[in-house]
Parts: sequence; structure tokens; C-alpha cells
Amino acid sequence: MTELSRRAALRGAAGVGLGLAAMPVLGAGSAAAAPAGFPEYRFLRTAFDKSKLKYNPTGELIFPCIRGVAGRIANPLGRYYLYYAPHDAPGGICLSYADSLEGPFIEYPGNPIVKRTWNPHYSVSHVSSSHVLWNEDARELWLYFHGENTTTRLARSKDGIHFTYDKVVLSTSMLPAGTTETSYARVFRHDLPSRGAKYVMVFMINDKSNHRSIGWGWSADGRNWTFSQTPLIRPEEVGASNIGAPTIANRGTSTYVIYHENIEAGGNMLITEVGNDFSKRRHLGVFHAPLPGAPDNGRCAAPSFGTMNGKEYMFYEAGARLDGSIAIARAV
Repeated sequence: MTELSRRAALRGAAGVGLGLAAMPVLGAGSAAAAPAGFPEYRFLRTAFDKSKLKYNPTGELIFPCIRGVAGRIANPLGRYYLYYAPHDAPGGICLSYADSLEGPFIEYPGNPIVKRTWNPHYSVSHVSSSHVLWNEDARELWLYFHGENTTTRLARSKDGIHFTYDKVVLSTSMLPAGTTETSYARVFRHDLPSRGAKYVMVFMINDKSNHRSIGWGWSADGRNWTFSQTPLIRPEEVGASNIGAPTIANRGTSTYVIYHENIEAGGNMLITEVGNDFSKRRHLGVFHAPLPGAPDNGRCAAPSFGTMNGKEYMFYEAGARLDGSIAIARAV
């Protein structure tokens, strides 16, 4: 099946997901499966009513990251922590929590837990795109976040609420000249023996052409990184002008990157098989298609996956850019 015919044939509903492990290994799919045997996800609910949040300075929220914390941290507020942020200034890394992946999620009263100024480390217009990794080696939650869009930083926490600043882990200076953005990073535990690596990062790259692509890097410790100087996936390879907000998932015996395309190209999540050593480039077309109406309104993005009681979920960014909500979808 060609990419275009697959796009015509595959139509998921808006999605939701949770990462319980460092890299999600997703369970068995349904009869109406997406490429590579992934399940079809159908919209369940929004994680919360964003209009009722105490902290929501811009009316838009992006880049959910869901993590299971029960048994990992002492006295958690709930079994699941959901991280998210506004994109526009002032941004701010936010937390909500619940005892079920189906919610309802309760806003942490001290949001934002990470602000746009953190003396003496940085002072920027905004911080956003929070991705939290459970680092089993350190027994800590590691938060990767951007601010400005040129720089991704790392902070570390024992409780998932109070973070200690660590360092810059990615910036435009680490990519070829002319790179203007390196942001929306997610990090996963993934062994690459040939590179001496235990962690992989995927992220969005922009350059002077103003066409966004997917980049990647690898690390032995999650702090010090080597980055490919060429994109992992280019937008023209999948019929889009811009692609971004990538994540990684294992299925069967292989590894996949899931990301979204610009709304003018369809607003879908797309999927590419990269293989366990990231040497493949098998573009499989649509992973998940947005609902035409609320909350997606023709765009779905930035998935975060997980499983509860054997059922798969996907948390995602629903809605047009700068008008987003955090949505939950469940596998059918």
C-alpha cells in the first residue's frame, strides 16, 4: 500500500497515551489497527477543562507527558503524573495528577513547577515542551524542556515536583550552521551498543528554510549527547512542509518514530520505522488522524503513550497550534 492510499484508508480518532516505562512497549493492537500493528485510538475525554485551571496564562496547552509514579516516588499525589505547558510566553512547566489514566486529572496548586526564570541558570521568554523520563539508574525523574526554542535543558527530581537544575543538553550550536531551532525533545532508554549509548533523544529541527524536520541523538548517561548532523526524517519525505514533536515506541521486534505533520498537510500523526539501530527509514503513513471537530479540530500532535490494566492509552495535543488542549484517547 502506498503512503497516500494508506492515508486514505487509515482513520483513527483523537488519541491519548502514557509512558509507564522509559520507552513504551505497546501492547496488542485491535482489528482496526494503525501501521505496524499499533492499535486504533479513539477520543475519550480531555484530561481537564483548561478554562478552569488556576494557571493557564495563554489559553493553550501543548506537549503532554504522562508518567506512572506509584512505587517510584514516596507519597505521590496520584498514581499518574501528567506534565504539560503553554507554548507562548511566559510558558511554564505544569503538573496535574490522577489515580487513573482516564482521569479526571487534578491541577497541582503550585504550577508552574518550572518557570521561565531560574537564577542563576537562565532567564528566557518562555519554557515549554516538558518531557519527563524515569531514570532507573538514578532513581529520579529527569525533565527535559526547552526555552528558548534554541535550547533544551535538563532538571532532575526525586518527587516529580521539586526539580534541581542540571545543564543544557541540546542547542542549535550543536547542529550545523543555519539551524534556528532545536526543541520539543523526548528522551528514552534505548540501547545502541554500536554507539556506546543507553539513551536516545528525538527532537524538532528548524533552519533558515523554515521547514521543520526530525533530529536525533544518543547518549551513554542521558546528560552528555552526540547528535546526528543530518535529519532523521525530512518533511518532504512524507509529503509535508513541517513535521515535529516526535516520540519513540517499540512494537514487536522493531522501533518506530511517531510525529505530526502541519495542519495544511492533513494534521495527522505519522509513523516511520527506524529499526532498533535507527538505520531504517520506512515511512508507513498515518498513525492517527484527527477528529474534524472538537477537541482536535483537524490537528493532533505530540503523543505520549501508556498502559493501565492491559488497556493502551494515548495522551496528545488536540487542536490548532496556539489553541491546544490535552486529550486522552483509548485503544479499541
